[in-house]
Amino acid sequence: MSTQSNRLLALDVIRGITIAGMILVNNPGSWQSVYAPLKHAQWNGLTPTDLVFPFFMFIMGVAIHFSLRKFEKLDTAVSMKIIRRTVALFAVGIALDCFSKLCYGTFSWENLRILGVMQRLALAYAGGAFLAIIVPKKYYLGVAGGILLVYVGLLQGFNGYIHSADNLIAMIDVKLLGASHLIKEAADGGSFAFEPEGLLSTIPCWAHVLLGAYVGNIITDTGDNRERVRKIALFGTILLFAGFLLQYLDPINKKLWTSSYTLVTCGAASLLLALLIDVIDVRQRKGWSRFFEAFGVNPLFMYCVGWIASVLFSLSFIPWDDRVISIRGLLYNQTLQPLLGDYLGSFIYALIFIIIIWGCGYVLYRKRIYIKL
Repeated sequence: MSTQSNRLLALDVIRGITIAGMILVNNPGSWQSVYAPLKHAQWNGLTPTDLVFPFFMFIMGVAIHFSLRKFEKLDTAVSMKIIRRTVALFAVGIALDCFSKLCYGTFSWENLRILGVMQRLALAYAGGAFLAIIVPKKYYLGVAGGILLVYVGLLQGFNGYIHSADNLIAMIDVKLLGASHLIKEAADGGSFAFEPEGLLSTIPCWAHVLLGAYVGNIITDTGDNRERVRKIALFGTILLFAGFLLQYLDPINKKLWTSSYTLVTCGAASLLLALLIDVIDVRQRKGWSRFFEAFGVNPLFMYCVGWIASVLFSLSFIPWDDRVISIRGLLYNQTLQPLLGDYLGSFIYALIFIIIIWGCGYVLYRKRIYIKL
């Protein structure tokens, strides 16, 4: 690819890496046998798994810049474009949760989870997209920084960090959504209703998306890929350093989506993007990346396929001795776990699952079929 092209293969690859990562960590052979790096931090802290979702949100911000840069102002047409996509993403998230509960026989309107991963992406997209249009590009960093500072102030002033039902985010979600529509957060002495993709914690996600849009602006304003690498790497290093410094005031916490977490993950995503641009688009070493392209060109569709397949693989319908077992049970419990042990067998099952989902995506990739959500 020419260094003068604004289209970067690295963007598809980093999207693919994040979607593959999301599918990997969501589909172990057994949730009781998961290697530590493939688990989320219980509360404060950061694991490799905690990088996956924010990486995708960051790249969504980059993509927002590309898709909306032709619009010079907010008007009815662009507003409807943003609203339609927001509604579509939110509805898909609700539909996936309903599908799971219907298959497992646990569905009820009273316990429907209103928020979730896709719903957070929808709300983050809406806020980030509107800001990207309304705010002049030269003010992106200032507005993102202001949002993150306000969020720090809210958490600092109103019990935002406490790991209990008195947490500000939990209290707002219980009040506005109802405890029955939230999931349970395990804590010392029991559990409490909490939504890790909650309403208040969506606010820093708007800054997250705006930081991604800023990197998108670097890409379109810089013609040479080597210069892009330098600028994005410098930006990522600054964010990463600032985030690690801020954690002494504002702990890194995915479930709260703290400002320090936003800065650290956006910084790490920027550095990974810079590395991929250098390897793939500058050095032209791209053969290894084909696997991830199949995920990256249809990212949200592949995530949905992974979700649906995960549910279907967990349903018992295969006759086995005097009982029925699931595909997961056949592959993990009857095959991989006896051969490889609990943890390695669980990990290999997740890899096999990714390859199966990749096969579906590869068919679309070869046929150049792109399904946008």
